[in-house]
Amino acid sequence: MRLYQQLILFMLAATVLPLAAVGFLLLSRAEAEVVSHIDDKQRALASATAEAVATNLMEVVNGLARSAELIDWERATPDEVRGGLALLYGQSPTISAVLEVDAEGRPLGQAVYRAEARNGHPGFAPDGLVQLAKALPVQSLRGGGKGQAALGGAYVHAGSGRTAMAVAVKLADGEAAPFALAEVVFTQLEALLRRRAGEGPTLLDVVDAEGRVLASSQPERRMKALEPELLEGPGTGTSRSPDAARSFHVNNPARRVSMARVPVALGLDVVVTVEEAQALAPVRKLRRTVLLSVACALAVLLALGALFTRRVNRRLAEVVAGAEAYGRGELERRVRVEGQDELSELGTTFNRMGEELEAARGRMLRWNDDLRVRVEEATAELRAAQAQLVEAQKLAAVGQLGAGVAHEINNPLAGILGNVQLLLLDRASGDSDFETLRKIEQSAKRCKDITQNLLRFSQQRERPDMRPVDLNSVVRDALSLTENQTRGEGIDLVTELSATVPRVRADPGHLSQVVLALLSNARTAMIKTPEKRLSLRTGERDGMCILEVEDTGKGIAENIRPRIFEPFFTTKDVWSNVGLGLSVAWRIITEAGGTLEVRSEAGQGARFTIVLPRA
Repeated sequence: MRLYQQLILFMLAATVLPLAAVGFLLLSRAEAEVVSHIDDKQRALASATAEAVATNLMEVVNGLARSAELIDWERATPDEVRGGLALLYGQSPTISAVLEVDAEGRPLGQAVYRAEARNGHPGFAPDGLVQLAKALPVQSLRGGGKGQAALGGAYVHAGSGRTAMAVAVKLADGEAAPFALAEVVFTQLEALLRRRAGEGPTLLDVVDAEGRVLASSQPERRMKALEPELLEGPGTGTSRSPDAARSFHVNNPARRVSMARVPVALGLDVVVTVEEAQALAPVRKLRRTVLLSVACALAVLLALGALFTRRVNRRLAEVVAGAEAYGRGELERRVRVEGQDELSELGTTFNRMGEELEAARGRMLRWNDDLRVRVEEATAELRAAQAQLVEAQKLAAVGQLGAGVAHEINNPLAGILGNVQLLLLDRASGDSDFETLRKIEQSAKRCKDITQNLLRFSQQRERPDMRPVDLNSVVRDALSLTENQTRGEGIDLVTELSATVPRVRADPGHLSQVVLALLSNARTAMIKTPEKRLSLRTGERDGMCILEVEDTGKGIAENIRPRIFEPFFTTKDVWSNVGLGLSVAWRIITEAGGTLEVRSEAGQGARFTIVLPRA
């Protein structure tokens, strides 16, 4: 037996048949419970409706009786009698007419009614007064007292065709006292039945002892005889029991019936009827649905079984083909993975193996590219380091040369300066040689300053005084020496010192010298610029402390930017004893383990950034 056949038999035996059996069993129980629920609901509805019918009728009767007791009918004038009848007429909108009769039931001529319906009262034709007088014989009520009321038999109201009932109320004591006959139309009663029946299949009827339908939720059943099968059921006819409501079942058509006696011995019953086909329609529809579902489930099983076995065979063939392709070395081949079963795991394993082999081959190709990039980066770093080394060696060589030259020049220069000063002492200011000697003295002093700067640049301290330094304090000290001069030159000074900048590790004296040199260069660069603004900022960048000195001066051209740290190189318009400031600053910063960066363009100002490690 093939896999497909085995699968179908297993699913049929394991799911469809047990599910169908359990479903029909549950449906049978559900139908019995629904029938019991319908009976309970109908009995409750019949009892509640019977109470409501009694209340509706007795409210009218009691209202008429209480109103009749309030008037002294024996002493009343004809107008007062008519007013009293109008009072009785207004007790309920279901009253269509009120007629005064004597103890023999003969009309006395006083009657209150309206020909047209108004204010809820049904219309009444004058011809109906004879019918009203005969509807309830009052001779049997003569022995009662004032206000005694009684209900008569039901009949069809002449004006509206609705069911009506006469109510007699005795107007005085004594056997010869007159009566008031009121016609009560079942308008409110039928409205009550329609509300309680609702829009569903429920039918509510109020029947008398003779089986006539006095009021119904369906007006076309009014004053018709109740169906014989309902009269033959338990609790109907003269054999009715005054006990609680009863329920029973009738056939042709199948219906569920419940009956309840209207209280206060009115001789009326409330009958609740529900078509069984409509009441049990959901259950029977569910039974048909279960049958259809079982058939559909079987068909779906057959179709799914065929699709499943076909899909399994196709996936197995793909896995076999993929294994053969990997065996031939076709690593780009992939097995299509569907679902999350064992075959999917096998296909995923094959695909992962191919991906790893392809990744290994790709890594070998990428290693060559990465190696070339790394070599280029290392070469660039070596070139930068070589450039820094060359710069350092150049500065060191210049320093050594400068130290030797300065030492050799200082001695003869001191002799020249001393002799010139002696000659100046011997000459008066008006002497023709005095001005020449003064120029020689100034030139000698200038040469002396140059040699001292050259010596200062060439001096290398063996152990700089490195210690934690507050960078903000260094900036403030430098500004205290140059702020007045800077503002006096018309320069706008802007300081942005960060309060959170940590201490740096440097020589405080040397660091102050660097700041003063940068401030001096910035002031000199802004001598001829229209906008003069000098900005100092401190802060942190990438874990390092920075100090920026930015000006709006003439800037540094790109072709001379690499030479600004060379000794004696200057871009100032008027040469003075300068040319070593940036060289000395560069040496001090590098000695502290930091860097001195410059960013400038011609005509765009310059920004020098000191980067120092944190203490």
